[in-house]
Amino acid sequence: MKTDNPSHAEIKKLVSFLHVFNQEGFQPILRWKNSGHHNGEALSEPILEYHEEVLSFFQSASSDHWRDPDYQPEIAWEMLQNDSVVQSATIEQIKTMLTYCSRGERFCSGHWAEMIEKGYIGKLLDRLSQL
Repeated sequence: MKTDNPSHAEIKKLVSFLHVFNQEGFQPILRWKNSGHHNGEALSEPILEYHEEVLSFFQSASSDHWRDPDYQPEIAWEMLQNDSVVQSATIEQIKTMLTYCSRGERFCSGHWAEMIEKGYIGKLLDRLSQL
């Protein structure tokens, strides 16, 4: 199932986050909050408090026109790690990799921060700015 491609304005909106994520000292996570303890043991996973710009970016990147409903996480991850694939990616491939980046937080707290800190989001946005 294919989704509509993003408009020029929607591409520009995502690319606009590049300057925020590239700021020296930018930290995607503001703080980790403990959810509580009982008898010295954590009751559940700590809760992340993300920078507002991170939340806004991933809200946009998760919208229908950026989503690849048929993405396969393992393939998307392989694509994302390959700089030559990212540098020549089509809009459809970018959608696949963005879907991986967006959905990963559901399965692993801190995934969004890792995608930003390790430069994966920056590389995708650089490529997107060229299209």
